[in-house]
Amino acid sequence: MSKRTEQLGHEIQRILGEIIQYELKDPRVGFATVVGVEVTADLQIARVRISVMGTPDERRETMAALERAKGFLRRRLAEELNYLRFVPELRLILDTSVDYSLHIDELLRRAAGERADSPTQQPEDDKLAE
Repeated sequence: MSKRTEQLGHEIQRILGEIIQYELKDPRVGFATVVGVEVTADLQIARVRISVMGTPDERRETMAALERAKGFLRRRLAEELNYLRFVPELRLILDTSVDYSLHIDELLRRAAGERADSPTQQPEDDKLAE
């Protein structure tokens, strides 16, 4: 990724985050966060990764509402990025990496709890020395 596309991705991420948080009035849009934006080299497409907290049904509803609001989001983005001749097409992608991280964290906590609850076993070498 070139420096220009990386900078544009960060700018789009910031702007879309503010628009979703402060301007989008759709009640179906739950707790959604723009976690990253990747812009293609030709600046035609922006892949927007969105993390949504809630149940799977709430996530689907939020993503569907954001898909319906994509025209509004792109129009507002064009107003903010008025130095661009063409505003990239937005491709909204549900980002589940936060969920995966929480799942791994829970597994590690559970394993640590089981280890603390079980009695410590002496290694075979220690038993032979006694």
